[in-house]
This record gives sequence, structure tokens and C-alpha cells, in this order.
Amino acid sequence: MHKIARAVTRTTAGALLVMGAAACGDEFVTVTNPNLIDASTVDPTASGNTLALSAQQNYVDMIGVLAMYGAWFSEEANVSDTFPTRNEFGFRNITPLNGSLNTEVWGPLSRAIASAKLVLDLSLPEPERNISVARAATFRGFSILQMASDFCTGTFSGGPELTTAQMLDSAIFWFDRANTVGRANGSAEAVELANASLVGRARAKLQKGDNSGAAADAALVPAGFVSNMRYTDDLANRGRLSNDLWSFSFTRGSISVAPWYRQGDPRVTYRVQGGTPPATAAPQDAVPGGFHQQTKFPAFDSPIRLASKLEADYIAAEASGNVQTQLALINARRAANGRPAYSGPSDAVSVKTELFNQRALEFYLEGKRVADMRRSPASVAGTITAAGQPYFKPGYGNVGNDTCYPIPFAERDNNDNLRGN
Repeated sequence: MHKIARAVTRTTAGALLVMGAAACGDEFVTVTNPNLIDASTVDPTASGNTLALSAQQNYVDMIGVLAMYGAWFSEEANVSDTFPTRNEFGFRNITPLNGSLNTEVWGPLSRAIASAKLVLDLSLPEPERNISVARAATFRGFSILQMASDFCTGTFSGGPELTTAQMLDSAIFWFDRANTVGRANGSAEAVELANASLVGRARAKLQKGDNSGAAADAALVPAGFVSNMRYTDDLANRGRLSNDLWSFSFTRGSISVAPWYRQGDPRVTYRVQGGTPPATAAPQDAVPGGFHQQTKFPAFDSPIRLASKLEADYIAAEASGNVQTQLALINARRAANGRPAYSGPSDAVSVKTELFNQRALEFYLEGKRVADMRRSPASVAGTITAAGQPYFKPGYGNVGNDTCYPIPFAERDNNDNLRGN
């Protein structure tokens, strides 16, 4: 099993990045504005690697929170939290003024995109084989892909408003770069970045509707490939370095496994409140039907999967549009997890729905389900509450018809390219 994420723990005050002081030259440390890093003041040779690792860590740091919000939105999880702004994600009616949307979702995601750009704007030595270029391109690609998957439209670093297709094209561009540079570098870590980028590029092409391109990329991913993001249980830095999905399951009790996922499948494990051993943490808010604490990620240092051959196989099966190809993967995965063979209808629509059901179990809480909802709404209809139906918690309005998140008002108000739009 591969682990490419690294935790770097010292931060510059208010800056976008995390970096070790020993890796920085005097010119870099002395900045006129402590909240801004000017690429022209950075010594690429001395600081490129640290900045690239920092860009990677910005992605690793934010993806757990985005997976949590996406889980609420796609009903992988019930919102066992009191925040009205978080419940807006649960009943899929998110206003651009939602504070959680701005500070917990948009802000960290935009920071991950921008910090990778900082590295890619540098004049690094041997850029066509420099691992820092491969690393930054990989995580810029994954960050942009997450924005394209979750947000209706997007923008990077104060630029113009972009459509989903434009964001996906940008992600594909950076995955191309990461794959090329990673393979040219040839080290084990660089090749792992390249393979992860192949999976990311296949996912982006599938989301865009380029099925042949998605299948071709998926076929290039080597058998058995898995790349995990690593987390650390550092009591003083849990907010930055630990697995947020566990933190919001245990420390705060905000994530409760939704009913559809509580079917005894070993890919989605959980504990029931009051049960033994051991008892769960208490939920922040009462959950009808009881609090079900996820245990797929059972510790602060539990890794989260970034990319895998398994995901590539699902991409290839979906992209094929072939019922027999999809059934073969469905039954292989059901058997691998101790489940009986699929016995439902064998028409194309039903089989595709079952493929998406298996995807839902396979990649539970990994931040992929919102993309599934947008790509094929009919295939996920059985796992979510229809628009207009009551929200699962009393005291809120009915479920809305949002299929993606809006750009926050704060971004529109501060971005000259978006103001007034």
C-alpha cells in the first residue's frame, strides 16, 4: 500500500502554506506582507520541495471536511450537528451567504488550488522531471477536480467564473502534466504521483462525458495500485494533521451513517450509540433513528484513499456502457465482500444503478458521491430523499433541489471578475 501524503507542521502566520523554516532562505523568510507570498522572492532550489509538500498538505488537510459536507449533501451521512449552515447541506438548499460554505468548504479548497499554483509558477530546476512539479500538478489537479465535482461553477485565484466543463478541462491539463513529469522523474514516489494522476484524469474525463478517454486512462493504472493520504495523531495539531472524518465522528459527533448505508456491508462499518464495545461519542444534535458513528476511519491517524486501481475499474466499467462488463465487476466486488451475487433486473438502467450502489459502498466518505449524483441522477435516486420531501430532522424545511454548491457571496463580493454577477 502506498502513502504519498506527508505532514509538515510549522506554519507562516496567516499564509497559505505550511513549511519548515530550515528549508527557507533568508530572502524567503523576510516578506513585506506576512499574509502574501510573492513567487519572485522564493528561491526555487532551496524552497521548491517544501512549498510542494505544503501544497500537498493543504489538499490533505481540507479533503476530509469536504468529504463530510459532501456526505451530508449526498446523504451518505445524516447531519448530527446543530449548525443551521451545516443542515443546509443536509437538506440541499444552500444559500451563497452560508458561512460554513465560505469558511469550511470554499476557503480551504481555494487555498489548496492556489498553493499548488504558487509552486507551478516558480522556475524550478529541470521542470520536466522535477518531483515538486509532479507533486504540485497532482494536487492542483485533484483540488480543481473537487471544485468541479462539488460546485456549480468555480473560480481560481480571483479569476473569472468557470463552468464545470472548464474546470474539468483544467484538472485534466494538470493531471497530464503530473503524469508526464512523474514518469520522467522515475522515482517510486514520482511514479506513484503519476499513477494517482491517471486515476484523477480518468475520473475527470468520466465526469465530463468523455467515456472513451476515461476508459483508456483507467486501463493504464497498474493492477493493485493504491495511494493513500496519511494523517498524524498530533494532539497539538489535530486540526491541521488529523483525519477530520474521525474528528467529526468522535470529537464533535457530527456525522451519522445514513439509513441506506446501514445494510451490514463490511465496506461501511459503524457503532450504535450506547452499544458495546465500545460505546460511541454523543451526537451534537439528536438524530431520528439514533446516532450511528462511522468506523471506516476509526482514528485520528486513519489514512484516506486518494486513488486506486479499484476506482479505475469502476470508471472503466461505467464508461463501457456494457451490461456484462458492469455485472462482472458488480459480482466480483459483492463476492469479495461476502455478499450474494446481484439478482435484480438485467436491463441497462438497473445494472447501472447497482454499479452506482456498489460504488457508494466502496468509496463511502471519500468525497466522490456528489460527483456521482451530478453525473447520473437516476442512478442514485434510491439513496437520497427526493426534492420536496421532509428533511429527516424536524424543525427544518423540506429537501431542496440543489445538485451542487453555489460560489459563496464573499467570493463574488471580493472577486472583481465576479462582482455583480
